[in-house]
Amino acid sequence: MLSATIVFFVVAAAPFPFGSTNDIAIAFWCLCLGVALTFVSTAGLRRRHLRLLGGIGLIAVGYAFVLHEQLSDHPWIAPFQQVWTQTAELLGTPISPSASIVKSQPLFALGAPLANILAITLGIIICADRGRARQLLWVIAISGAAYAAYGVLSFLIEPTMILWRDKKAYLGSVTGTFINRNTAAAYFGSCAIIWALLIIEQIRRRIPERRLIWNRLAQDISELPPREIVPQAAALLICLIAMFMTVSRAGVGLSLLALIVSCVVVLRKDLPPRVGVGIALGAGGLVALGLLQLFGGQVSSRFDSQGLVDEGRIEAWKSTLRIIADHPWFGTGMGTFTWAFPPYRSPDISIRGVWDAAHSTPLELASEVGLPLSLLIALAWAIMLTLLARGIFARRRDAIIPLAAAATACVALLHSAIDFTLQVPGYSIPFFVLFGAGLAQSFGSAGKTVPECTEPDAAGVVNSV
Repeated sequence: MLSATIVFFVVAAAPFPFGSTNDIAIAFWCLCLGVALTFVSTAGLRRRHLRLLGGIGLIAVGYAFVLHEQLSDHPWIAPFQQVWTQTAELLGTPISPSASIVKSQPLFALGAPLANILAITLGIIICADRGRARQLLWVIAISGAAYAAYGVLSFLIEPTMILWRDKKAYLGSVTGTFINRNTAAAYFGSCAIIWALLIIEQIRRRIPERRLIWNRLAQDISELPPREIVPQAAALLICLIAMFMTVSRAGVGLSLLALIVSCVVVLRKDLPPRVGVGIALGAGGLVALGLLQLFGGQVSSRFDSQGLVDEGRIEAWKSTLRIIADHPWFGTGMGTFTWAFPPYRSPDISIRGVWDAAHSTPLELASEVGLPLSLLIALAWAIMLTLLARGIFARRRDAIIPLAAAATACVALLHSAIDFTLQVPGYSIPFFVLFGAGLAQSFGSAGKTVPECTEPDAAGVVNSV
């Protein structure tokens, strides 16, 4: 109970302090998650869960090895960066070399990866219990709706402020408590996906037939008690509105795509005989386009004027690839992209501003820690998505837990390929806990030790959490 309470608190509060990008916030969440891991019970784990934890342990060992090489004065196999030799020659004085281009920076940059590892570990252990896993869905959904409501209201009342600070960028967009509108779009879109799945499950549970009868669907929904459907529908709507008001092209597009696919997957057995999955996806796409035109006029305008990807971002990716080519094994050091990028900066990129991120998490990760650890992490992502897919199609009940994890993982992974969503702890921490829950529930439940959140109203959810 103590560990679950701490984790739910972290999941709900991590987005609040400006996306938790500050080192103090990250350290605090690591402390909270560390305490939760200290007191967590592993009694409900089975052999498959232990294998998952073993895989996460392997990634942790990989990080520890790379960290040792980049921080040590005597690394085992990593070569020293040539910049230290060149600097010593220019200054005419000996300088202790390092495998990182900025000494000690990898230690300060460890916070976010450590928080994610702790989050997914606790997600697996705590949410091996299906009741806890379902509570986690509600915690993420309710907190996401609250942040979406705040984002919309703050934009309407005082669009130049984020919480108690002046808003320096994206003045025409909703960002919620995040600094970047793209991260906000992915967060609100991911929460909208969870709300949609919870609503569909609620409707199916209340309809007496084993399959949905589409001709009677409107009548069946109208007969549901308003308190059981109206609050959830309102929460879904506010998340969608906030998502569209971020004016993020990739965030809105990927979230809508994941929302359509996840809804079709959960309803695949209820589709009429003449309506296949392909037709359902096509119809969902038309609905998404309608929503985009209705709520996302500015998003459409950005697609028309700027296309799918900014030219400067493409050049930045090419520059990052050159960094990787020159430092393939151990990278330039965790957290050193800001210092590594200028010598490789393409002349085709505008001279305005400082590039402190590659706008592609996989490329930036490879440039900082090297290809071996990056490929290990990519393999872990592939295994995770495979296991989640197995859980979606193999489970008869609680399939929305691995489905929610898979859908939000796809949003996070695809969006991070062209931006830095997973590098923002306020987004990554809650959803890494969800990824762990989805993995744990891909193999079935280890038992139910807390009441299942089957028919919660707003007060019931809060009380159960």
